[in-house]
Amino acid sequence: MKHKILLTGFEPFGGEKVNPSWEAVKQLNGMEIEDVVFIAEQIPTVFKKSIKVLEELIERYQPELVIAVGQAGGRLHITPERVAVNLDDARIPDNEGNQPIDEPVSPEGPAAYWTGLPVKRMVEAMKEHNIPASVSHTAGTFVCNHIFYGLMDYISRTSSGIRGGFIHIPFLPEQTIDKEAPSLSLETITEGIKLAALTAVKHEQDIRVIGGITH
Repeated sequence: MKHKILLTGFEPFGGEKVNPSWEAVKQLNGMEIEDVVFIAEQIPTVFKKSIKVLEELIERYQPELVIAVGQAGGRLHITPERVAVNLDDARIPDNEGNQPIDEPVSPEGPAAYWTGLPVKRMVEAMKEHNIPASVSHTAGTFVCNHIFYGLMDYISRTSSGIRGGFIHIPFLPEQTIDKEAPSLSLETITEGIKLAALTAVKHEQDIRVIGGITH
């Protein structure tokens, strides 16, 4: 029996020509490794619509694991996120001009959700392959956190057996030509996401080690 992993990446936003999250996950689309198959889809960088699209994708593919991936320009590492907060507070408009300020993602939802992924174990797997990685304790308050919270809320509301979470990634090198910011190659980011996802499929329980950054 195949284990299906649904990976999502965002469309470009904030004036960028590419979004490394989509560039990376689409490299894995259709890849099969032993009993695991990867499915990659792009979702809009738009509040509310992104959650609707994600829920439709989950219903279509019925995956065992869902990992949403997003860009966090300025970060040094690939950072699996530990907690999603029930807050939209956008410093810039999304791709349809929405800019919610101090609004809940879900008025009926809890203040936060923990990830369903073994984030510390995923980080260790990446570091063992010389990929810069660390656990993050905040996914921000833009569409990345929005989709992370929406994913976990969907799982909670539907009592679904799937597990889900979110990974932030740095810029690609070509995005930093006119700015001073760290970056990782597309090859490194793609390999990191693959290792993290395979680790999450194999292990439901996390390891107890020191680690985590609040950005």
